[in-house]
Amino acid sequence: MATRSGSAAAGGTLARPLIRIVAAAMAAVFLLVGILGFIPGITTNYSDMRFAGHESGAELFGVFQVSILHNIVHLLFGVAGLALARTVSGARAYLVGGGAIYAVLWLYGLVIDHESGANFVPLNTADNWLHLFLAASMIALGLLIPARDLARD
Repeated sequence: MATRSGSAAAGGTLARPLIRIVAAAMAAVFLLVGILGFIPGITTNYSDMRFAGHESGAELFGVFQVSILHNIVHLLFGVAGLALARTVSGARAYLVGGGAIYAVLWLYGLVIDHESGANFVPLNTADNWLHLFLAASMIALGLLIPARDLARD
């Protein structure tokens, strides 16, 4: 539920806490990425896409290795984010918790052999760098957006 803030109330608009906006925007990006992963052309080598595993030769934007499972995970992560962004505490949990998940995924991508069966997502070097960026940015946003917004659940 949105509340009116001092300056927003004067203009007659509803104010939404920044953390909810950020979490919803991040979730929307995950939804978009999940959808784009299923579009030939945007996903190169589309005919080489597999359900899961390092054998999937499909690459989103010709860079990030994807599979059907990978795309579904992005879609589910986006849906979860939109649901959690409905409250301040949920938005914060999505950003910090999601960032922690991406930190673990980044570490996983560093330690596994990308050509082994352990690479079931699948992940490549570009994915690893992206996961590190997502982990750092989501955790930072979740922790650094002012606590005063917590009163606006």
